[in-house]
Amino acid sequence: MTFSLVARCSRTGMFGIAISSSSPAVAARCSYARARVGAVASQNVTDPTLGPLALDLMERGASAGEAIAEIRKRGKFIEYRQVLAVDGNGMTAIHSGPKSLGIWTDAQAENVASGGNLLANDGVPQAIVDAFLASSGHLGDRLIVAMRAGLAAGGEAGPIHSAGLKIVDSVNWPVADLRCDWTDGCPIDAVTTAWEVYKPQLDAYIQRALDPRVAPSYGVPGDE
Repeated sequence: MTFSLVARCSRTGMFGIAISSSSPAVAARCSYARARVGAVASQNVTDPTLGPLALDLMERGASAGEAIAEIRKRGKFIEYRQVLAVDGNGMTAIHSGPKSLGIWTDAQAENVASGGNLLANDGVPQAIVDAFLASSGHLGDRLIVAMRAGLAAGGEAGPIHSAGLKIVDSVNWPVADLRCDWTDGCPIDAVTTAWEVYKPQLDAYIQRALDPRVAPSYGVPGDE
């Protein structure tokens, strides 16, 4: 009931994750990223403890592969879990348990990994990876392109209702964390629109946090 990707921008060092599902609020339960460390998706029958655990392991020096290997050892009911990881060197790793739901599969390359379950077909993750690798520009734009490619390749077997996009950079908080928790329309469209609005303001929000004295104006009534 989910398809996603985790990715690293080799140019900037940003990490990001984009995800969509037929379930509500998928990004609230399945998306994890930490600046200068990596990004993780913990999905299928979700165990929300696995994302932070994988990031903790990578922050202590484990590669994505080593973190996923440790997840397999420590995780409870790991046969039901699907976990994707990318680390600071662009290495990727995936665990897809044999009790993942429906049609499930995954694909990976340097700087990007994708996985899904209850898919319309087994080509969706590879389509996501291929689209990400063929894209350029801001990581957020590339994540959107990749998710749209997954949707065009078939996406989930049934209708999707929620989606999210999260990006971390050099500061200790997500520089973008955009979600559509439920819609009867297309949640990837909703997140795309939110990103198009948010992207031009992203740097200003960071600057306002670091030093509001030199930040641009807020552009709202009363802020002349």
